[in-house]
Amino acid sequence: MKAIEIAPDIFSVMANISNQDLFEGIWPIPQGVSLNSYVVRGEKVALIDLVKDWEHAIEEISEQLGTLGLTLESIDYLIINHMEPDHTGWLKEMKEKNPGLQILCSKKAVPLISAFYGIEDGVTAVGSGDELDLGGKKLLFEDTPNIHWPETMMTYEPESGVLFSCDAFGSFGQVGEHVFDDQLTEEEMSFYESETERYYANIVSTFSAFVERGIKKLAHFDIKLIAPSHGILWRENPKKIIDHYLKLASYKSGPAEKEVTVVWSSMYGNTQQLLDSILSGLESEGVKAHVHRVPQEHVSFVLASAWRSSGIIIGTPTYEYKMFPPMYAVLDVMERSHVLNRKAFRFGSFGWSGGAQKQYEEFIKAMKWDCSGSVEYQGAPTEEDKRRGYDMAVEVAKKVKAWV
Repeated sequence: MKAIEIAPDIFSVMANISNQDLFEGIWPIPQGVSLNSYVVRGEKVALIDLVKDWEHAIEEISEQLGTLGLTLESIDYLIINHMEPDHTGWLKEMKEKNPGLQILCSKKAVPLISAFYGIEDGVTAVGSGDELDLGGKKLLFEDTPNIHWPETMMTYEPESGVLFSCDAFGSFGQVGEHVFDDQLTEEEMSFYESETERYYANIVSTFSAFVERGIKKLAHFDIKLIAPSHGILWRENPKKIIDHYLKLASYKSGPAEKEVTVVWSSMYGNTQQLLDSILSGLESEGVKAHVHRVPQEHVSFVLASAWRSSGIIIGTPTYEYKMFPPMYAVLDVMERSHVLNRKAFRFGSFGWSGGAQKQYEEFIKAMKWDCSGSVEYQGAPTEEDKRRGYDMAVEVAKKVKAWV
């Protein structure tokens, strides 16, 4: 693969990672993910964002640099927008190969470079309003903390209007020959939009307030192309992905989409017996339902649905006096990700004793959910339990539809 020119003397060099590993050690990537770095060439050469040596990523990047007549040793400046190891994992080795390399990063990243990689020489802190003159090209820097680590910044090239946004505006999914938004088919665009939402929910959602602040900080830039560190590049309509991120950020406290996510677990089928009544109640109100069974489905996909849904219905049995452990894990992730202010209720069975409800109430209090109540029953549900489940689903659906 060759380096791709995205603007005059600005190039994308990327490595595609397969689906054999978990992103951040947590999130499945069934269609893989891309690691995107960028070259800006003036009299001096800057590489923006690095990679970790994940599935021969360094080899791929090096080969693409070679198509530009460059090597890792010939890079003058390395811009570190974000310290997470998928963007810096090979930093120590690169500094050893290129001792004269000058590293530019945010002030908060300086101690992290020392802590992660033992590098202190040749590291310069930059921040909002600072610039780097490459000779014929300039790079401007903007601190955008907590998108999604405290040290995160973005880099902007004013002549071309390219914003190097690191993890912001990114997505899961490998990138093929079509790297720009205007090259994608409708099906391809649908895929990246879906994987952008899952990426946001999994990686960024906790920091949604900072996303809104960060986008405001970028308003003074004339952004003509967005070049993230994962996923496709946005050149035809960069405003589309910015607006999409603002919309996703707004879901943090609701209302989100007029949809309901139903997450259920069942040990021996008794909790599951109420599921049809729940779904019938939602259908009667014309509300779309995203249905996930755990632990059969990974929390990554559950979280993506929950983030976009104004309503959440939890079906979980009691397990040894407490909540069924896989469902507890799901709610823990939702709390960490700040899935706040949803319309909700819970259903589920118990054997000799309840206990799941107590832990559920702790979660809904922390996440400020508007809970319509619960349908909890011993053993199998009665017809009255099923009727109550239907009625509560209708109530949640009506709340979701009325929420503005």
